[in-house]
Amino acid sequence: QVQLVESGGGLVQPGGSLRLSCAASGRSVSVFVMGWYRQAPGKQREFVAHITSAGRTNYADSVSGRFSISRNNAQNTVYLQMNSLKPEDTAVYYCNTPPGIWGQGTQVTVSS
Repeated sequence: QVQLVESGGGLVQPGGSLRLSCAASGRSVSVFVMGWYRQAPGKQREFVAHITSAGRTNYADSVSGRFSISRNNAQNTVYLQMNSLKPEDTAVYYCNTPPGIWGQGTQVTVSS
């Protein structure tokens, strides 16, 4: 059974950057799509980005051009580089991989 552990969240000022990591253990995730989702207080969890095993990426319109997803299959890890952060990016960020496996989440707060 694969387990996902997110890290890298924190408090950052508007316009700042953060890099989130999602480390997988229990099995290789190199052949699976990996995704990032987020959930803000009082809102439903929403899609942020995903990356296929071949490295193809897809982004939500709200983060396109500011966020970048990447993966290191040798380290069984997926990253989310977040630039030009806005207060509306404040949320708990979750990593996801099939079949329906989620990490515990990491809090990102964008505030001055």
